[in-house]
Amino acid sequence: MKSKIEVLAELRTMLADVFAAKASGEAYGRLARAHGYVDGYMRALLELGFVTKAELLDVVNAERERSSGPAMRPMADLAQDASAAAA
Repeated sequence: MKSKIEVLAELRTMLADVFAAKASGEAYGRLARAHGYVDGYMRALLELGFVTKAELLDVVNAERERSSGPAMRPMADLAQDASAAAA
């Protein structure tokens, strides 16, 4: 049986592949299938009690941020961008 670290590493790899495929404009069918694999894998982990929902959310958020950058930027950064654009 695989350890929790190994299982979460596999999930991270799967998520990275999905996010890369989405960013590269992969065909909808392939992207939907990849999402289905990841969703099924995460559901199985939850149903087996291998991980908690909070742990899965942390992994997904970390991989999404690694792929696409932070979801939000501090307001100070936006103010700097606006002042630089106005100059």
